[in-house]
Amino acid sequence: MIASATLTSPALDDERLDETFSALANSTRRAILGRLAQGEATVNELAEPFAMTLPAISKHLKVLENAGLIERGRRAQFRPCTLDPEPLVAVASWTDQYRHIWEERFDRLERHLDRLRSGSGVTTQDHRDESRSDDPPSNESTSDHRSTP
Repeated sequence: MIASATLTSPALDDERLDETFSALANSTRRAILGRLAQGEATVNELAEPFAMTLPAISKHLKVLENAGLIERGRRAQFRPCTLDPEPLVAVASWTDQYRHIWEERFDRLERHLDRLRSGSGVTTQDHRDESRSDDPPSNESTSDHRSTP
């Protein structure tokens, strides 16, 4: 008999990915994960920045827990939450299969922008250098024309 941990069904992987994306679709849950990336926290600590009730935060935590994104421990009367990065690794792995498409499209965009700028003699590299300049933008064209009373 083969252990279930060694073989995973593609359907099971898809279900887990669906749960993870569903959990990540909510900005409150993403903010909670962001906080947990800094270290464990109690429900009260996680609820602090939000204008919602503890039961509402608990529902968000349950969604994150069901998606495998967090674990809830038990220490005396506290149930600290911690981030479980494994589902995020699966999301990163899934999205990585499309990286070559993004990179190709960015390369095409860069070539297109270079063609548009070629008439002005500005290349994408020149534009990058210009945008990284520490000098504040010039306000020469936006002078203040208000008259003083």
